[in-house]
Amino acid sequence: MRRVVPIRGGQVHGTGVSGRVLAGGADFQLLVADTAAHLEARYLIDLDDGTRLYVDNRAIRSASPEDSAALARGEAVDPDRVYFRCAPRLAAAVDGPWAWVHERIFVGVGRRAPRGVTIEFFVVE
Repeated sequence: MRRVVPIRGGQVHGTGVSGRVLAGGADFQLLVADTAAHLEARYLIDLDDGTRLYVDNRAIRSASPEDSAALARGEAVDPDRVYFRCAPRLAAAVDGPWAWVHERIFVGVGRRAPRGVTIEFFVVE
């Protein structure tokens, strides 16, 4: 089964970075089993320094059949029981302060909550 989940916005914060996720992106999901989903989220981040980052984030989320059903119903599930890992690709203006994102690999960990998703990105050095 496939579904498209609209991205309506969000916040970005971390060491040396802050901004907001712009509405208008989407998470394209392929449910490959009762326990697993392949996710492709595409959206824009508007950083406080004026930079726009494009995010193309590929992820896998899997959990037990019971936890997967609870997530589908919008219920809270302990994040330690859900495998949610991603490999985001970022793009920015090649002449701006974030041009370096084109020269690095990123990985991430996601957490699904009843009212949204939290994702931590890490640079692989």
